[in-house]
Amino acid sequence: MKIIVSAGGTGGHLYPALALVEYIKTQDQNAQFLFVGTTDRLESQVVPQMGYNYKGLHVKGLTGNPLQKIKNTLIFVKSLSQSKKILKEFQPDIVIGFGGYPSASIVLAASQLKIKTMIHEQNSIIGLTNKILIKKVDKIICCYQKAYNEFPASKTVLLGNPRASVVYHQKLQDVHHLYQIPSSQKTVVIVMGSLGSSSVNEIMKEALRDMQHDAYDVIYVTGKTYYEQMKEELKDLNSSIHLVDYIDDMPSLIASCDLVVSRAGATTLSEIMALSAASLIIPSPYVVANHQEYNAKELVDRHAARWILEKDLDAKTFVKEIRYLMSHEDVLNDLRKNAQVLGKPHACEDIYREILGLLERK
Repeated sequence: MKIIVSAGGTGGHLYPALALVEYIKTQDQNAQFLFVGTTDRLESQVVPQMGYNYKGLHVKGLTGNPLQKIKNTLIFVKSLSQSKKILKEFQPDIVIGFGGYPSASIVLAASQLKIKTMIHEQNSIIGLTNKILIKKVDKIICCYQKAYNEFPASKTVLLGNPRASVVYHQKLQDVHHLYQIPSSQKTVVIVMGSLGSSSVNEIMKEALRDMQHDAYDVIYVTGKTYYEQMKEELKDLNSSIHLVDYIDDMPSLIASCDLVVSRAGATTLSEIMALSAASLIIPSPYVVANHQEYNAKELVDRHAARWILEKDLDAKTFVKEIRYLMSHEDVLNDLRKNAQVLGKPHACEDIYREILGLLERK
């Protein structure tokens, strides 16, 4: 089987794609893969480092002022010719797009050449690229009911994020061991994305001073940019507050803490659900189409998470909510049970089955 995978721009598109590819390799040792992405974004560095063949397209998002949009549209049209050349050289059985503007070129070109196509939507709000491709592709995979309701029912299946499969089957470390916390001690993990959040950091300065007197440890991920400043300003906090600049094993913390506080990125939420974690979500309001709030709302509406919108966030509100949750184990247990119901721990297996079905293979 020969597969082209395209995922561009951010880790939210790329890492689910990599998770699926890694799974397919375990099922078909003869499978061949080619990644197609940008020439200058995250995937152009990560994918070759992992040993996969990679082709970069010179393409830009259809954003900006009217003149810039026209210019980027012309670049997109040119990228279609480049995509067709890649397709004719590699001759894939199927092309799978995971979102981001590079996937629009290669998936659309594949459709025009009558090659089987599939797209994966990680968020509850359909991204612009996938909106463009809806009528052109053979199969659509999504993660949220809201997106499922907006896609054509005849070719859409709700199977979840491949990252859920990875973390569900992954051997995870215990948060207590990682940070030298007594095994019996309750813990709260707070992380506002890989880069951190300047606005939330300001609120946390006051909140952490208050929380250091509570009967649980707190691991707070500041983001690398803010770590030294936060460390200096909070140097007088007691040992129950652990400041960390970056987390490279977020699933381990999610799995072994009592409560995780996070943004509502698609990958993070898929891991929270797959690992049956109790969570308090603070959606980032600084994302396209406010999709994090919609992602979070699906969990909150099903009592699989609680949330505080950033516009309502202050130190007093935050600490009050944490104290309520940490003192009500029954509430935490309900969140865990409901998250588990929504989790899709077999997403990779299910998506692979759809690929085989699309190619009429067993």
